[in-house]
Amino acid sequence: MLLLVAASAASGSPSSKTEDNEVPLSEPLIVKWRYQSDRLTNLTPVSDSRNVYVPLSGGSIIALAAGSGQLVWRTDAGGELSAAPVADDRNVYLATEYHEGDSEQSPVRGALRAISKDTGVTRWLRTLSAPVRGSMALSALRLFAGTSDGRVYAFDNNNGLSVWIKQFGQPLSIQPAVYGDRLYLNADAQTLVALNVANGNPLWRYRAQTPISSSAAVANGRVFFGSTDGSIYAVNEQQSKLLWRHRTGASVQSVMLLENGVVAASLDNFAYLLSVKNGAIIWRQLLPGRIASRPITSTDGALFTPLSTDSAVVLRLKDGKPVNNLPLGEENSSSAAPVIGAKRLFITTPHAVLAFAPPH
Repeated sequence: MLLLVAASAASGSPSSKTEDNEVPLSEPLIVKWRYQSDRLTNLTPVSDSRNVYVPLSGGSIIALAAGSGQLVWRTDAGGELSAAPVADDRNVYLATEYHEGDSEQSPVRGALRAISKDTGVTRWLRTLSAPVRGSMALSALRLFAGTSDGRVYAFDNNNGLSVWIKQFGQPLSIQPAVYGDRLYLNADAQTLVALNVANGNPLWRYRAQTPISSSAAVANGRVFFGSTDGSIYAVNEQQSKLLWRHRTGASVQSVMLLENGVVAASLDNFAYLLSVKNGAIIWRQLLPGRIASRPITSTDGALFTPLSTDSAVVLRLKDGKPVNNLPLGEENSSSAAPVIGAKRLFITTPHAVLAFAPPH
């Protein structure tokens, strides 16, 4: 059973075992529908039990019916999307960037808006002094985002008002993750910090030897994350003490916690499962291309979408052996991560969104 991943549950990522995200990855899966578009981006879609919400170039987002792939609505937010969308029960949240004037040399500003999941109509809009970078995260009441002018914001989900703002010393491109009452993010290139979600006050920090390259995953007082030198860190949060560090062959793109270990994807083309206790390798498996996006997991496997290949690969969690291969119909160059919703697996390629499901 999947316990935690390095992303917010509300973003549509597989953060807990629910009826909506149960897809048997190791069993035969077929393409139920395909949505073709030349405007797909590298930003990861978000999904729920009804729709998948797909970001497009030019600041647009579309809602496709999860079961059929039919277009439900389309919204143009203006500018260009600067971060992947996230969603809760009511809204999809979009971050965009635009030039303040007509010239390309004019200052770049940001905007954040909440749109209705039912209609695509804007519920609230906030303008920002700089665009959101990296990704966003959600808790039950708050939306968290970092901007290129070094600020971290907590917004009220209902009206978009700022609950708190924290200024850091350099431009941010953060990958925030919410666990309980804490928001984890990289405050600078090498420092992971935990903030109180209620007021933004710093609670804990740890400085890595090289820049941090993945979101944090947290369980039982331990924090796991990856860095650009290929290291996977496990840190005791109570003592800010390094428990173990395992070195891979290249930058670590994602770290996820499962019952039986820590799953990591590295740009050395290997997927790893490490012991939570001491970082020892349980298995590692070479994949046919670089892994630029986070994998997705179920009870029976982990699915990866390697670059420069024309298929997705499922590895068995027990031993890392390949147990499934999903043809994509074109060579993949998209770093958008796969998502699951409505018992469908959605994979973004350069020119299509594909919905996979069991034949029955």
